[in-house]
Amino acid sequence: MTGLVSYFPAWNASLNALSGLLLLTGYLFIRRKRIEVHRRFMLAACVTSTLFLISYVTYHAIRAGVVTKFQGTGAIRSLYFFILTSHTILAIVILPLAIITVWNGLKMRVPQHRRVARWTFPLWMYVSGTGVLVYFFLYQWFPA
Repeated sequence: MTGLVSYFPAWNASLNALSGLLLLTGYLFIRRKRIEVHRRFMLAACVTSTLFLISYVTYHAIRAGVVTKFQGTGAIRSLYFFILTSHTILAIVILPLAIITVWNGLKMRVPQHRRVARWTFPLWMYVSGTGVLVYFFLYQWFPA
Protein backbone atom coordinates (compact mmCIF):
# COMPACT_ATOMS: atom_id res chain seq x y z
CA MET A 1 0.00 0.00 0.00
CA THR A 2 1.17 3.46 -0.74
CA GLY A 3 0.25 6.99 0.16
CA LEU A 4 -2.76 8.01 2.16
CA VAL A 5 -4.52 4.70 1.50
CA SER A 6 -1.99 2.93 3.72
CA TYR A 7 -3.32 4.82 6.76
CA PHE A 8 -6.91 3.62 6.38
CA PRO A 9 -6.54 0.27 8.24
CA ALA A 10 -5.04 1.92 11.34
CA TRP A 11 -7.60 4.73 11.17
CA ASN A 12 -10.44 2.21 10.89
CA ALA A 13 -9.10 0.16 13.81
CA SER A 14 -8.83 3.36 15.87
CA LEU A 15 -12.44 4.24 15.10
CA ASN A 16 -13.51 0.73 16.14
CA ALA A 17 -11.56 0.99 19.38
CA LEU A 18 -12.96 4.45 20.12
CA SER A 19 -16.48 3.24 19.42
CA GLY A 20 -15.99 0.38 21.88
CA LEU A 21 -14.66 2.74 24.55
CA LEU A 22 -17.59 5.12 24.04
CA LEU A 23 -20.07 2.24 24.26
CA LEU A 24 -18.52 0.91 27.45
CA THR A 25 -18.47 4.39 29.01
CA GLY A 26 -22.10 4.95 28.02
CA TYR A 27 -23.03 1.61 29.55
CA LEU A 28 -21.28 2.51 32.81
CA PHE A 29 -23.18 5.80 32.96
CA ILE A 30 -26.58 4.16 32.48
CA ARG A 31 -25.74 1.71 35.26
CA ARG A 32 -25.36 4.82 37.46
CA LYS A 33 -28.69 6.23 36.19
CA ARG A 34 -26.93 9.13 34.41
CA ILE A 35 -29.32 9.06 31.44
CA GLU A 36 -28.23 12.26 29.68
CA VAL A 37 -24.52 11.43 29.87
CA HIS A 38 -25.33 7.87 28.72
CA ARG A 39 -27.20 9.31 25.73
CA ARG A 40 -24.27 11.53 24.75
CA PHE A 41 -21.75 8.69 24.88
CA MET A 42 -24.01 6.33 22.94
CA LEU A 43 -24.63 8.96 20.25
CA ALA A 44 -20.88 9.57 20.08
CA ALA A 45 -20.41 5.81 19.60
CA CYS A 46 -22.95 5.95 16.76
CA VAL A 47 -21.12 8.83 15.09
CA THR A 48 -17.79 7.05 15.49
CA SER A 49 -19.20 3.83 14.04
CA THR A 50 -20.75 5.74 11.15
CA LEU A 51 -17.39 7.38 10.42
CA PHE A 52 -15.84 3.92 10.53
CA LEU A 53 -18.37 2.55 8.05
CA ILE A 54 -17.82 5.46 5.65
CA SER A 55 -14.04 5.08 5.94
CA TYR A 56 -14.18 1.29 5.54
CA VAL A 57 -16.34 1.47 2.41
CA THR A 58 -14.15 4.25 0.98
CA TYR A 59 -10.99 2.23 1.61
CA HIS A 60 -12.41 -0.83 -0.11
CA ALA A 61 -13.79 1.23 -2.99
CA ILE A 62 -10.34 2.73 -3.58
CA ARG A 63 -8.77 -0.72 -3.42
CA ALA A 64 -11.47 -2.46 -5.52
CA GLY A 65 -10.42 -6.02 -6.25
CA VAL A 66 -7.41 -5.92 -3.90
CA VAL A 67 -7.64 -8.44 -1.07
CA THR A 68 -5.42 -8.39 2.01
CA LYS A 69 -4.48 -12.02 2.60
CA PHE A 70 -3.86 -13.36 6.07
CA GLN A 71 -0.29 -14.69 6.32
CA GLY A 72 -0.59 -16.77 9.48
CA THR A 73 -0.51 -20.57 9.38
CA GLY A 74 -1.66 -23.43 11.56
CA ALA A 75 -4.06 -22.96 14.47
CA ILE A 76 -3.72 -19.16 14.41
CA ARG A 77 -5.15 -19.19 10.86
CA SER A 78 -8.26 -21.02 12.08
CA LEU A 79 -8.61 -18.60 14.98
CA TYR A 80 -8.27 -15.62 12.65
CA PHE A 81 -10.94 -16.89 10.27
CA PHE A 82 -13.28 -17.70 13.15
CA ILE A 83 -12.87 -14.15 14.47
CA LEU A 84 -13.22 -12.63 10.99
CA THR A 85 -16.34 -14.66 10.12
CA SER A 86 -18.11 -13.97 13.42
CA HIS A 87 -17.09 -10.30 13.21
CA THR A 88 -18.46 -9.94 9.68
CA ILE A 89 -21.77 -11.68 10.39
CA LEU A 90 -22.36 -9.74 13.60
CA ALA A 91 -21.34 -6.45 11.95
CA ILE A 92 -24.23 -6.99 9.52
CA VAL A 93 -26.62 -7.95 12.32
CA ILE A 94 -25.65 -5.04 14.56
CA LEU A 95 -26.59 -2.28 12.12
CA PRO A 96 -30.38 -2.66 12.35
CA LEU A 97 -30.16 -3.53 16.05
CA ALA A 98 -28.21 -0.33 16.75
CA ILE A 99 -30.68 1.77 14.76
CA ILE A 100 -33.65 0.28 16.63
CA THR A 101 -31.92 0.65 20.00
CA VAL A 102 -30.95 4.28 19.41
CA TRP A 103 -34.38 5.15 17.98
CA ASN A 104 -36.18 3.70 21.01
CA GLY A 105 -33.74 5.42 23.37
CA LEU A 106 -34.18 8.81 21.74
CA LYS A 107 -37.98 8.41 21.86
CA MET A 108 -37.67 7.40 25.55
CA ARG A 109 -39.40 4.09 24.87
CA VAL A 110 -37.48 2.66 27.80
CA PRO A 111 -38.89 -0.91 27.94
CA GLN A 112 -38.34 -1.42 24.19
CA HIS A 113 -34.94 0.25 24.36
CA ARG A 114 -33.79 -2.00 27.21
CA ARG A 115 -35.12 -5.15 25.56
CA VAL A 116 -33.12 -4.55 22.36
CA ALA A 117 -30.11 -2.94 24.06
CA ARG A 118 -29.52 -6.14 26.05
CA TRP A 119 -28.58 -7.74 22.72
CA THR A 120 -27.17 -4.72 20.95
CA PHE A 121 -24.58 -3.70 23.55
CA PRO A 122 -22.64 -6.99 23.85
CA LEU A 123 -22.81 -7.66 20.11
CA TRP A 124 -21.64 -4.14 19.27
CA MET A 125 -18.81 -4.43 21.80
CA TYR A 126 -17.80 -7.75 20.22
CA VAL A 127 -17.82 -6.24 16.72
CA SER A 128 -15.76 -3.24 17.87
CA GLY A 129 -13.23 -5.41 19.67
CA THR A 130 -12.88 -8.02 16.95
CA GLY A 131 -12.52 -5.26 14.36
CA VAL A 132 -9.41 -4.11 16.20
CA LEU A 133 -8.18 -7.71 16.47
CA VAL A 134 -8.60 -8.25 12.72
CA TYR A 135 -6.47 -5.15 12.12
CA PHE A 136 -3.72 -6.49 14.39
CA PHE A 137 -3.84 -9.93 12.78
CA LEU A 138 -3.57 -8.50 9.25
CA TYR A 139 -1.28 -5.51 9.65
CA GLN A 140 0.74 -5.93 12.85
CA TRP A 141 1.13 -9.57 13.85
CA PHE A 142 1.12 -11.27 10.41
CA PRO A 143 1.70 -8.51 7.80
CA ALA A 144 2.01 -9.33 4.12
